[in-house]
Amino acid sequence: MDLNLIPFSFPGAPRVKCAFQTRRGGASAGPFAQGNFSLDVGDHREDVLKNRKALMDQSGCAVCQELKQIHGVDMLFDPHPQGPCDRGSIEADGSATSRPGLALVIKTADCQPLMLAHTSGKYIAALHVGWRGNVQKFPLSGVRAFCERYSLDPAEVMAARGPSLGPGASEFRNFSEEFGSEFEKYFNEETRRVDLWRLTRDQLIEAGLRPDNIFSLDLCTYSLGEWFFSYRRDKECGRHANVIWIS
Repeated sequence: MDLNLIPFSFPGAPRVKCAFQTRRGGASAGPFAQGNFSLDVGDHREDVLKNRKALMDQSGCAVCQELKQIHGVDMLFDPHPQGPCDRGSIEADGSATSRPGLALVIKTADCQPLMLAHTSGKYIAALHVGWRGNVQKFPLSGVRAFCERYSLDPAEVMAARGPSLGPGASEFRNFSEEFGSEFEKYFNEETRRVDLWRLTRDQLIEAGLRPDNIFSLDLCTYSLGEWFFSYRRDKECGRHANVIWIS
């Protein structure tokens, strides 16, 4: 049984591997069909474990790090490896490592999975960026924390943003309360939509990344229902695994 993964390669860093999961392939059924990775959404545990094992087999990694994501800004550095059966228990929305073979996992169903890699290929990070993360400027603070931890120049950091809620589907009826005036240039008052993709890019540039080191998979999870889970669209649904590791 294979999961459907979208691979991504950072230019000039062949040891860094990255993949964004779609919902296709896997053992889950119903609203979690097929490739649900999460143990926390009501899916059958045995099906989820089959999906997790398949992901690890396809990546070639024996260990991983999953987080208990809380839409915050905390980073977990150099975590102890887990097995694919272990539920994420540490509350954080980003992790980083220099350890080869350790897959950093971010779970999403509309939020942005943001993968970071130093041009040397020796350091990686994975961030979970929902709209609350954007409001808290997590792409900015996450990059800064990553660079401070490993003494990196942000101009030598690359970023890849995976499939997520696109600007055509990101409606916010309470924009003033949820975002505030600071983010008005990303808000279309007529459609009530926020361009989260552009917002994340700008926050990465503010963090010091070069524009030509920022990559994106412009696939909208809400609009492409056959391919992706979307909490905003379906409420009850699975979660994709988005992974980055050093081979």
